[in-house]
Amino acid sequence: MGFLNQAYQTIQVEVQPPICTLRFHRPEARNTINDQLIEECRQVVAALDSSLTILVIEGSPEVFCFGADFQQIHRVQAEGVRSEQDPGPLYDLWLQLACGPFISVAHVRGQANAGGIGFVAACDIVLADTSAVFSLSELLFGLYPACVLPFLVRRIGLQKAHYMTLTTQPVSADQARQWGLVDACEADSKDLLRRHLLRLRRLSKPALARYKEYLGRLDDSLLRARAHALAGNREVFSDARNLRLISRYVQTGLFPWEEGDR
Repeated sequence: MGFLNQAYQTIQVEVQPPICTLRFHRPEARNTINDQLIEECRQVVAALDSSLTILVIEGSPEVFCFGADFQQIHRVQAEGVRSEQDPGPLYDLWLQLACGPFISVAHVRGQANAGGIGFVAACDIVLADTSAVFSLSELLFGLYPACVLPFLVRRIGLQKAHYMTLTTQPVSADQARQWGLVDACEADSKDLLRRHLLRLRRLSKPALARYKEYLGRLDDSLLRARAHALAGNREVFSDARNLRLISRYVQTGLFPWEEGDR
């Protein structure tokens, strides 16, 4: 468990075997996803040993995770660096949450948006506070949730994922529970999480590994969708107009449909 000794900058990690809690910790950036957060999460997941059977992922009470870090995208554009967005590490991190030999639990409070929905939909179990809201805002910026959709469709079905993508409207925790994105929600989600962990901690690592491998054989849709998801993500994040509008939003707060130089 050497990963406990590392000085992480974007996450906080707590371990009380058999439970590891990974908490997004970028309060200044609404827990958005940058390259460092992806790498630090991957390090933790890779280091889960035989004594750890449960990985809990959470954010702050106000924001679970708000998706891609537009500030990082803007900085790259401002520096004039030509670098292709590589969505592979994030998609593969979500694959590990979905298929790895442990139980992944998303504990969602506050806002979960865009890529934050990817973390939610990838997890085995999703528990939410009744104040949680879930949204996909990508189309507002000319993007679409290419990497999120395979995980979201697996959870709630194609039409509901399609509806969330097109409307870009926040969905309440109760609605998300009815659709299957959330498994359970209560006003005191910390107690809800505690009760689930009391039961889940009884399961053994070998049994979980065999079961998750079997599930992967029953449904290999996430692996089959990977190439299409990565290609779609690269396409929208290499579009010059999309990148320009993202930079404009970071600099001025203007959304793409608002007046101003487009």
